[in-house]
Amino acid sequence: MTYLRKPDWLKTKIYSDSKFSHVSQVIKNHNLHTICTSGRCPNQSECWSKGTATLMIAGDICTRSCKFCNTITGKPLPLDKNEPANVAESIHLMQLKHAVITSVDRDDLVDHGANHWAETIRQIKLKNPNTSLEVLIPDFDGRTELIDLIISEKPNIISHNLETVRRLTPLIRTKAKYDTSLQVLNYIASKGIVTKTGIMLGLGEEEAEILQLLDDALENNCKIITIGQYMQPSRKNIAVLAYIHPDKFEEYKLIALQKGFRQVESGPFVRSSYCAEKHVE
Repeated sequence: MTYLRKPDWLKTKIYSDSKFSHVSQVIKNHNLHTICTSGRCPNQSECWSKGTATLMIAGDICTRSCKFCNTITGKPLPLDKNEPANVAESIHLMQLKHAVITSVDRDDLVDHGANHWAETIRQIKLKNPNTSLEVLIPDFDGRTELIDLIISEKPNIISHNLETVRRLTPLIRTKAKYDTSLQVLNYIASKGIVTKTGIMLGLGEEEAEILQLLDDALENNCKIITIGQYMQPSRKNIAVLAYIHPDKFEEYKLIALQKGFRQVESGPFVRSSYCAEKHVE
């Protein structure tokens, strides 16, 4: 297989200050899982230096095998009953201004991990009343009674990623369904919670499909979106088919804002939690 060479604009700035070092040390000492690291996020140092981090709960083994994701797939370990309190304490020690919580998919559990999610949010808010909170949740197979457990804890933002356009969803996301994700977003919004989604470009999508996705998200009352470049995390993941120029990302941002999105982050290095602290405002 021929791999595309990365263009010059795909170069990241390295941040390393006292805040970054402090956050990094707490994560290491508490054996925390972060999507910043497992996903090889190019913004890790920038976000940690700003006092924002994305923590991953429910273990580091996922029951799904999405083609773009570098998280290990397999049979997960039992949930750690001490994890909610440990995560809350870690956020306190890191002195985070804004925390993003995500998780692996836990299709092996009857409740898909929803009760564990709810307890984690509860503990975080109790220990960190001044820290804003965004949760990036799985689809829970669209089961609203499970999503309600998350909603009832009232995080500032509930995010669920569409990841890619309708046509590519079965090829990229394996089990997840495009329409299920839209239904999840719409249901969350119907409960008065701010909703957010994220997508990747460079997987073979057409511009018309991207514009249709923007319309679909808006029709389902999602008002915040992140648009970023897919970058193959390992050779076992699906290959990049195109590197999108920064000017095109800016064009998509303007289009999304004109269509009615409240906030848009769009650029080669943008990930779903990039500049997440701004979205609460």
